[in-house]
Amino acid sequence: MTTPAAAAVSLSADEARRIALRAQGFLGAPDRRAGVRGVLRHLGAVQLDTISVLARSHELVPYARLGAVGRGAVEAAYWSEGHAFEYWSHAACILPMEEWPHFAFRRRANRARGHRWHILADQDRSTRAVRDRLRAEGPLTSTGLGGAKNGGEWFQWSETKIAVEWLLDIGEVVCTERRSWKRVYDLAERAVPDALFHDGLDDRECLRRLVALAGQSLGVGTRADIADYHRLKGEQVDAVIADSGLVPVEVEGWGRPAWADPAALATVPRGRHRTTLLSPFDSLVWDRARTERVFGFTHRLEAYVPKAQRIHGYFAMPLLAGGRLRGRVDPAREGATLVARQLSLASPGDARHMAAALREAAEWVGCDAVRVERAASPQEAAAVTAELAAL
Repeated sequence: MTTPAAAAVSLSADEARRIALRAQGFLGAPDRRAGVRGVLRHLGAVQLDTISVLARSHELVPYARLGAVGRGAVEAAYWSEGHAFEYWSHAACILPMEEWPHFAFRRRANRARGHRWHILADQDRSTRAVRDRLRAEGPLTSTGLGGAKNGGEWFQWSETKIAVEWLLDIGEVVCTERRSWKRVYDLAERAVPDALFHDGLDDRECLRRLVALAGQSLGVGTRADIADYHRLKGEQVDAVIADSGLVPVEVEGWGRPAWADPAALATVPRGRHRTTLLSPFDSLVWDRARTERVFGFTHRLEAYVPKAQRIHGYFAMPLLAGGRLRGRVDPAREGATLVARQLSLASPGDARHMAAALREAAEWVGCDAVRVERAASPQEAAAVTAELAAL
């Protein structure tokens, strides 16, 4: 890293990549004592998604960093003792409870809009009924509140479901747990600690803190990278970045202004690289433009692409090895066998990395065998199969 006089810090593309890896928890020894909760605090947001192949995405995120932590322990770490809540960040995300005040700007904006995309026939009556039930009975799912659907098409929510989601949007209700994938709602005044619940940050301070946190979680990023982390607008980033504590940098090959966490610049990133499969919703790769810029790796989720048009498979998971993205695999489970329905490698030498990642993932989800069904070439399939046999 060089620092010419009167100029931004200059980073090579490789330095920026390593800074990003360390910031995301993939370079150096993981903090096992902090565990899953430490991963969540470090990342600032863990995306939720309904798709479950090996496991749900929010389980895959700590697994990718810590290794085979028990899946029950992952859920308990997120959803017990009031350590986290669910809200709209990069998408629907698990967030550390201490970030509750930072999203006051979004809750206020929702309230000012007056409704979500579903409009209640009688908002006052419906929301009052939800508040009264939660106050009297404690945390409830939408089913416990009276049902999520109105009896019509699957996407048509009941008045109760619309009401409780509206109260969540504006911060009167909070989700601090998922049970069988259903949100459990509680009154925010009861579930959020007083010191956080009553913290009335103005919009600018909310944005300043989120920009600073995004910079720390990314290590280094462009305006678009930083904005995307918590789905801010570019002009919101512009308004506060000078006061965020982030340092302007120039990154080789990026061709646009960037900012870095000063702590990330203070020491050279060194340490052990993790070899693992990544959820497509992992914050290391959830921004496709950044993934291509940092890793030279083009990736997209094909779950919503018609099957005949898929190139890499339904839930293709990138392979991280040696600090680079070295391939991808679309996994499935058949009984006690993990099946690589389709895989591809960046080079023949990556067969051993793919085999190691598949074997570890299989053991984590309780499979005792791995089978390669299809690969980008017969040679790749044979190479990974041979490496698996040698493990």
